[in-house]
Order: sequence, then structure tokens, then C-alpha cells
Amino acid sequence: MEKRDTGKLNEQALKGLEIRVDELIKTCEELKKENHLLKLQQNSHTTERASLIGKNEQARKRVEAMITRLKSMEVTV
Repeated sequence: MEKRDTGKLNEQALKGLEIRVDELIKTCEELKKENHLLKLQQNSHTTERASLIGKNEQARKRVEAMITRLKSMEVTV
């Protein structure tokens, strides 16, 4: 009778382990998908940031040019 009980315990333990491994595999797959999406978002944000930095630089140059023109108008007035 002990062997039968031990066999049932081992079978239950293996079934529990199998369930846990399946859960870990599922979690790993979900994390891989999430990681991929986060990398895509990061690339998008990096591109957007570079674009905004360029626009900011253009605006800064225009403002500096306007200030220079205004100063030159003050001198002539």
C-alpha cells in the first residue's frame, strides 16, 4: 500500500510541476511580447525626440535671427 501512496504522491507532484512549468512558459511568452512592444515604443520615442530637438533648434535659430534684426533696427532708428 505504501508504494501505491508514494506513486500517487509522485504523480501529483509531477502534475503540479507540469502545471507550474506551463505557467512559467506562458509568463515568459507574455514577457517576450511585452518586451518587444516596449522596444518598439522606445524606438518611436527616440525618433520623436530627435525630431523635436531638430524643431527646437530651428525655432531657436529663427528667434536669434529676429533678435538680431530687431537690434539692427534699433541702431538705425
